Amino acid sequence: MTPAPDHSPFSHPFSGEGPSVGVVVSHGFTGSPHGVRAWAESLAREGYAVRMPLLPGHGTSWQELARTRWQEWHAGLEASYLELAEECDHVVVAGLSMGGALALRLAATHPVAGAVLVNPGLVIDDPRAPLAGFVRFVLKSTPAIAGDILKEGVDEGAYARTPVAAAYELNKMFKDTVRLLPRVTAPVRAYRSTVDHVVSEASMTALRRGLANAPLEVVPLRNSYHVATMDNDAPQIFSGTAEFIRSIVAAHEPGASSSQGRNGR
Repeated sequence: MTPAPDHSPFSHPFSGEGPSVGVVVSHGFTGSPHGVRAWAESLAREGYAVRMPLLPGHGTSWQELARTRWQEWHAGLEASYLELAEECDHVVVAGLSMGGALALRLAATHPVAGAVLVNPGLVIDDPRAPLAGFVRFVLKSTPAIAGDILKEGVDEGAYARTPVAAAYELNKMFKDTVRLLPRVTAPVRAYRSTVDHVVSEASMTALRRGLANAPLEVVPLRNSYHVATMDNDAPQIFSGTAEFIRSIVAAHEPGASSSQGRNGR
């Protein structure tokens, strides 16, 4: 029997050596910490301080999500960032799907050391999206967009329905985040599944175009779908995230070169 999803937030203190490093980890739209828990726990085992909040409206019911606004999701993640920023020398932001967009918002508005994204969403290219502002008053929900995992027997634990009102908020947040991308200067690593039934290439195009002032590396995932943090390529994401963090922290050390490559775009 598949264990019940664990929607609870996760917190871990810094336990490593050298400069203290914190990582903020964000789950995706209609999901919960369950979808990125193994990722957060792998970072805790590396000794990093970790904060993985449950964003408002998530992990309860789609009806509650329908009553939230995107600013509340951002504020929920920002609070975790600010907590770590008080405690750590360096803070890295990380997120899956919508969580990737929220991580980019933090990178655009706060002095983060770097950002790690997994199949980040930035564009909803469904032709019905512009109508969501009107449709939300007559159609409350649509079938779920969750559970896009190649690995058999894995459950993301996301909502069975997607509230139209929340999808409308998501679209607004994506558009505002794209506007902020030129403000990002910290290095960004994006893990991208070659097959993703949720987020299209339009989001990656927006990411590449928007990050005019930040080094971007894109790492392909060839054996996972959208929720790659629970899929076959999860170990690659976990070890790669730790390696990326070590490299950017080392670059901040006295005497290190400040130049960063821009390979992988």
